[in-house]
Amino acid sequence: KVTVFVSPKPTVLDPQGAAVEHAMKSLGHASARGVRVGKTITFEMDGEDDSKTRKKLDELCDGLLSNPIIEDFRYEID
Repeated sequence: KVTVFVSPKPTVLDPQGAAVEHAMKSLGHASARGVRVGKTITFEMDGEDDSKTRKKLDELCDGLLSNPIIEDFRYEID
């Protein structure tokens, strides 16, 4: 099982994150700050947790699951 976490790069504006932060503050959570909104993709994949599989995952994440210009990604293999 693979879980991929995609989030906006720190230098990219995140209007959705800003809207969520504003809503949190309006609900009384004044200490909330720096909210960033991303996405999570979960799937199953054959193979072992080795360098070959991680290379395939890097290519998949960098070419399909994220936009490398504005997003970063990381993944966990269970």
